[in-house]
Amino acid sequence: MVDYDGRMSSVYVAGRRISPAEVARWTTAFAAYVPERRPLDVLDLGSGTGRFTPGLAAEFGGRVYGVEPADRMREVAEPGPGVSYLKGSAEDIPLPEASVDLVLMFLTFHHWTDPLHGLREVRRVLRPGGVALLRTQFSDLMPDLFWYRYFPSARVVDAAMYCTVAEARALAVEAGLVPDADVVRITGEDPRTVRATYERLSVRALSTFEHLPEGETEAGFARFAADVEQDPERVLPVHEATMLVLTRPR
Repeated sequence: MVDYDGRMSSVYVAGRRISPAEVARWTTAFAAYVPERRPLDVLDLGSGTGRFTPGLAAEFGGRVYGVEPADRMREVAEPGPGVSYLKGSAEDIPLPEASVDLVLMFLTFHHWTDPLHGLREVRRVLRPGGVALLRTQFSDLMPDLFWYRYFPSARVVDAAMYCTVAEARALAVEAGLVPDADVVRITGEDPRTVRATYERLSVRALSTFEHLPEGETEAGFARFAADVEQDPERVLPVHEATMLVLTRPR
């Protein structure tokens, strides 16, 4: 488990910050998979510091609830019109039944202690016909990230955090949600240079670094820093993000 009330809360903003343009691209991408009517009430489940939460309010025009278990993350979360932050978790969502039209789960699924119970909670709070967007990695569709070359264990460590596509679909069905047939591939990220990527990763705001073998992190960043000196402004490719679209039946 990663302590998001401890060290991670102090580095999360620096290491995971996204630009307003990125937020807008992500929320526009999400909009393609949700009901067209507006306003929509939204649950940002595992909202962290509210990277997306105000942007979801701007995009969908309804009430947005950021539910986050870490007290410190909620304390520093980005405020916005129509946004409320609540203490809770996937397994214990502090909202009434059928109270939201959309649930966003952005890179939080692998932190849940009981994924099946969490998805049942997601179904409970969704209105009939509502949509849940499960933006996660899948162990059988892992991207070839540039920075994996510096940390030999990172790919295996990351893959071990995630389930397969088939496993995620099976959990959703058991929870009473209907998954789309295909994995959706979207992106809202800005292209980043080698230097910018190093600067973001070096604060170690990714949970990957909590699980690497002793010594590997320091050695990897030393090699990474040397390459930054050689070619700092090289722009790295942007990888598409994987997402499952889940619906609560009417």
